[in-house]
Amino acid sequence: CTHYLFIVVVAVNSTLLTINAGDYIFYTDWAWTSFVVFSISQTLMLTVGACYYLTFTGVPGTATYYALIMTVYTWIAKGAWFALGYPYDFIVTPVWLPSAMLLDLAYWATKKNKHSLILFGGALVGMSLPLFNMVNLITVADPLETAFRYPRPTLPPYMTPIEPQVGKFYNSPVALGAGAGAVLACTFAALGCKLTTW
Repeated sequence: CTHYLFIVVVAVNSTLLTINAGDYIFYTDWAWTSFVVFSISQTLMLTVGACYYLTFTGVPGTATYYALIMTVYTWIAKGAWFALGYPYDFIVTPVWLPSAMLLDLAYWATKKNKHSLILFGGALVGMSLPLFNMVNLITVADPLETAFRYPRPTLPPYMTPIEPQVGKFYNSPVALGAGAGAVLACTFAALGCKLTTW
């Protein structure tokens, strides 16, 4: 009972930490930087919870089920905001499902090898989620149009974004998110697996 309760708590907290992940569409000046940060945060939250659930049950497919729990929780929470006039596209959240499927695949294909799950599964989630996230970014409403329709308060001078320099990491937010995500997700996959042996 405690383990199942823990799974629900982790899923709820994952959802809370990623619930605003679609809001980088408002950060028009910092869009690429925000995209990278949010992609990594989603990657890590999905990985740690899904690996815990997967190694706890030992059944391939539960990582995808965990991602579905996160998706439904987010739909309910953001659906309430949407009813209050908050701009939200439901297309934003299912981004976790295909990455979780890759996690399940890594676990199933290696005959439930925990180390392969950590190494291969973590790397696959880390590399894939920013890619799926960019697909979502392309499908959501135009950032400028949305920003004008739902204006945010003006930023104070010390918060004014600096224009990104051409030729640096900003040119490829998917590559930067995928590179950092792949390394960090392996660590968080190991943490998720470790939680089942506490």
